[in-house]
Amino acid sequence: MTEAPRPTIRVDKWLWHARFFKTRTLAASIVSSGKVRVDSVPISKPSRTVGPGNVLTFSQAGDIRVVRILACGDRRGPAPEAQALYEDLSPPPERNPENPGFDGKGRPGKRERRNMASYDLASDPFTLE
Repeated sequence: MTEAPRPTIRVDKWLWHARFFKTRTLAASIVSSGKVRVDSVPISKPSRTVGPGNVLTFSQAGDIRVVRILACGDRRGPAPEAQALYEDLSPPPERNPENPGFDGKGRPGKRERRNMASYDLASDPFTLE
């Protein structure tokens, strides 16, 4: 009638296994700087253990990530295996209206460059008409 102990893993190791950070040292430095929260409580020690059910909040590449741990993981495997370790609770990133995204046209070709040259001449105030 005894329950099995809850599996746990170090938070820096889990962040590395889940492929949020490229190296375990980088994950440990983020935790040490106090930028990670476990269940909304800030932590500063990479040795803090986490397990399934914990919610992690941290900053990654300028975005705030909120993830719920589903499994601990045994190794740092491929991306599909790493994505099975967590559930992403982060809100979708906001699009900046001042900076529109890539519209899919790519670099101009030879014809477009020639057309741009003709447009520049037409709008140039110093051209003779």
